Amino acid sequence: MIDQTKKPSPESEDQNEMRMKEKVVQSSSKGPLSFLSGALTSFFFAWLSFLLSRKVVIYFVLHSPNYTSQFAQSIASAMKTLAIGMCFLATFTFAFIGLGLSIVFIRSLFPDKVHEDD
Repeated sequence: MIDQTKKPSPESEDQNEMRMKEKVVQSSSKGPLSFLSGALTSFFFAWLSFLLSRKVVIYFVLHSPNYTSQFAQSIASAMKTLAIGMCFLATFTFAFIGLGLSIVFIRSLFPDKVHEDD
C-alpha cells in the first residue's frame, strides 16, 4: 500500500512551533491578582515573623544564660544573637518582598504606553 499521509513541510512546523511558544508566553504572564495575592501573603508572613521575633527577644531577656565557663557563655551569646538575627532577617525579607510586589501590583493596574518606532 502507498502511504498517503501528508507530511508537514519544515516551514509549517516552524510556524506551529512559533505559535505554541507565543501561547506559552501569553499564558505565563502574571496578572494584577497574582501580584496582590503574593504581596498579601508576604505581608502576612512578615507579620508572623515579627510576632515570632518579639517572642524570641522577650524569651532571651527573661531567660538570660548564666554559665560559669566563659567559653559556654560565649557560645550561648552567639546562639542567642544568631536566633534573634534570623527572626528579624525573615521579618524584613518578607516585608521588602511584600513592598516590591505591592509596587508591581500598582504598576500592573495602569496600561503600558506602547511606543511605535517608525
